[in-house]
Amino acid sequence: MTNYTKYPRTPHLPWSPGASEDDVFRWDVSNFEGREVVVTEKRDGENTTMYRDHIHARSVDSRHHPSRNWVKRLQGRIGHLIPEAWRVCGENLYAEHSLRYTELASYFEVFSVWNEENVCLDWDAALEWCALLGLEHVPILYRGPWHEELIRGLADDIDTETQEGYVVRTAEGFHHGVFRDHIAKWVRSNHVTTDEHWMHREVIANGLAED
Repeated sequence: MTNYTKYPRTPHLPWSPGASEDDVFRWDVSNFEGREVVVTEKRDGENTTMYRDHIHARSVDSRHHPSRNWVKRLQGRIGHLIPEAWRVCGENLYAEHSLRYTELASYFEVFSVWNEENVCLDWDAALEWCALLGLEHVPILYRGPWHEELIRGLADDIDTETQEGYVVRTAEGFHHGVFRDHIAKWVRSNHVTTDEHWMHREVIANGLAED
């Protein structure tokens, strides 16, 4: 039987301006030193996990919401291709939240793949699984050796009108138990721009490139 797993909270980088009161920070970034990292765009969607036989949002017992219908149908088509006890984690981008997307390649973008031993696959392996499953991955902003000044500087290239931020992870794989040692994020200030939570509003679909 598959054990469904809630995706961990990603800590903020020390220079991230968009943390709320209950967010967590990774004040020491020395664990990235000497390692190859991948920096991807942080998307403004809903954290979603797919298994061979199930799908849920961040909460394992997440309930029905119209914005989740598209990714549920996607899981129904590809679930049989996901190995038993593996999971594919990504962003459900169907509904508009604080940002509006107009040129998405897909409403679901992968940011990690986990095997039956609760290990996050290395980035190259994750990309291979995206290809095998016919899935898109989150946009890559940088891949290379950790360079703090360079990583900090990526914030200067973020268009805060259309991008929420970026996520840094090690290119190598890692176990769920050491998640916080291998990943961190930078989020724009005031990234929540509406007073009403998106789940309580009318669902407005983001735009696909093919449209």
